[in-house]
Order: sequence, then C-alpha cells, then structure tokens
Amino acid sequence: MIDETVEEIAELQTHSSSIVAVKAAEALVELRGREFATVEEFVRSLERNSSALRRAQPSHASLFTTQQEIVRRVSEPEPESVGEGKERLAEVVTEVTERVETAKSEAAANGAELFRDGTTVLTHDYSSTVLEAIETAARAGKHLTVYVTEARPRYLGRKTARTLAGIDRVEATLLTDAACGHVLDECDRVVVGMDCIVGETFYNRVGTFPIAATAAELAVPMHVVGASSKVIESGGFQFENEFRSTSEVMREPAEGFDVVNPAYDATPTHLLESVVTDEETLKF
Repeated sequence: MIDETVEEIAELQTHSSSIVAVKAAEALVELRGREFATVEEFVRSLERNSSALRRAQPSHASLFTTQQEIVRRVSEPEPESVGEGKERLAEVVTEVTERVETAKSEAAANGAELFRDGTTVLTHDYSSTVLEAIETAARAGKHLTVYVTEARPRYLGRKTARTLAGIDRVEATLLTDAACGHVLDECDRVVVGMDCIVGETFYNRVGTFPIAATAAELAVPMHVVGASSKVIESGGFQFENEFRSTSEVMREPAEGFDVVNPAYDATPTHLLESVVTDEETLKF
C-alpha cells in the first residue's frame, strides 16, 4: 500500500496539500501489519517509508511537516517494544490527520475576518481554504465582489470562478493573469492561498509574484490564508519547483526556441500584509 501511495502522490496534480498529507500519513499505518524482529528495524522501516512519501511531492510543505512529526513522535523516546511502536504509530497518525483536516477550516474561519460587507477582492488560482473563507463571510451576510485570475496555463482560476458563482452574495468576475493591474486599483485587498512559506519566501502557484508586486505598487494589501503546517522557519525543508509539460503552454512544436512551464513562483514575504493560519496571524 505504501509503494502504491507513493506512486499516487507523485502523480497527483490538482489535489490540495492537505489531502496529500492525509493520504501519506494514513499509508504508514500499513506498517502495523508487518513483522519486525526489533524496535530498531521497525523505526528504520518507518523512516525509510516516510522519506519515500516525502520525496513523492517535495514541494508540499504540509507533507514534509506531518511526516517529520510522525517519525519524531513514534521514535522519540524509543518504544520499549515493536508492539508499543505500532500502537504509538496508530495514535500519532490519527492525531495528525485529524489536525490537518481541521486546520484548513480553522484557517478559513480566521480568514473570513478579512472580508467586510462590500469588500472587493482579487484572488488567484484555486484555493479551497480561500473559497471556504469567502463562503463563510457571505453566509454571515457580507456582499463581496471577487476578481479571479485564470492561473494560466492550467486555468484553475476558472474552477474558482464557477464555485464562487454558486455562492449567494458573491459577484465573481474572471480575468486573465496579465489583466490583474486593470482591476487591482478597484480592490480593497488581495487574498490567496499558499503552497508554503519557507523563511522569507512565499511559494505559490505561478503568477502570484506579479500580482503581489503590482498590488504593492498600488498599495493594495495582500493576505495569504492557509494551514500553519505550511509555514516553515527551519528544519531541513527545501522547496523544489515543479516544471510541467510544455504542451500546457503550446501544443504545436517549439521550433527554434525553448518553452518553460514552472508550476510555482517565489514571492518575498515583505510584499505581504499578513498570513492568516489556523493558529495565528503573521504580520509583515
């Protein structure tokens, strides 16, 4: 099951990082059904399989942090027996997955406080956490105008716009990424989700950095909403960008030139107003 989960996670393209983290954590429970001669053998197997799961999606910070926590809490202090280690693994995985699943909703609830009645906002790409925050604010009676950039070349912003169109009190408008400067001066704020924050760099779907730079130039505050597990100050995590198929950019052959298609870009955190998580609000 673990090997199959590694392959599945490596192939996932649009699932949120919380889903990836939960899938990986639950896969480790398979180790309870295996035989180990010693505690050391059990811990080595846990570390090896956790490492394989992390490598399957190296850009997912929550996958890294949850796997790191599971290994640490199961192996420290060292279990007195293999049986104790297996029981501890089951308990830790349950606790971690429950926290991952609730963190997104808690971050969204805190993020909903960014919206007042009549707020005009721009968002980018598709973030289930941002969508939940908007829906929570709308259910509370707030009328919102939301501009959504397409998030080319995969156009995930279109999915966001379709979702917003079904929420009462929300008026949604879709526009190209390059047109963000056309509407930003009408916006009260920019609100986006996040892949992760590492140190002083905010990594998110490609196209985020130009929006952040334009918003800063126009003095429009930019806010990020997401789970605290995606914020990493230290601990060995190194973000690895994903370069997707060039056919997403153009289908005909590239003759005489190259095509590059990065999945994410890097935004300096000094361009952000705040990062709203399930645990706290970070100010910049």
